[in-house]
Amino acid sequence: MTIQKDCIVTIDYHINDTKGNLLHEEEESLVYLHGNYGHIFPTVEKALEGKSIGEAFKIELPADKAFGKYDPSLVVTEALSELPTEVSVGMELDGYFEEDSDDVIIYTVTEIKGDHATLDGNHPLAGMDLVFEGTVLDIHEATPEEIKEVLEFHHDHH
Repeated sequence: MTIQKDCIVTIDYHINDTKGNLLHEEEESLVYLHGNYGHIFPTVEKALEGKSIGEAFKIELPADKAFGKYDPSLVVTEALSELPTEVSVGMELDGYFEEDSDDVIIYTVTEIKGDHATLDGNHPLAGMDLVFEGTVLDIHEATPEEIKEVLEFHHDHH
């Protein structure tokens, strides 16, 4: 069987920068529903189409096809009095990009200086060209129930 629309695919993968430095390695395999459902990067999904169990893949993703370009407007400075008391560098905080928006952004505390903290709403890998590399572990045709379950789960988590 090969990867095609409406297959449940299991892959093992890691992400390197273009120089081969390891940036991210999942401890668990990634299981996703193939077929343009928005569960993985479209470029990666397209490259996996037609692959078989045991097949390796290596896909280069420019920043704009991965986590996006680095956006300086997502870096903000907040008074410590506005933040949780236990705030520390590296901590992630939920926030809203605009007051009247429902779009939640995860901010990472990058610096604490005096009575202010710098928060960065960019994904840690934003602005970086990436290499997505791994192996196809399993493929099976999704049942209508599995498809419904996956779509409901992803809808509830977005």
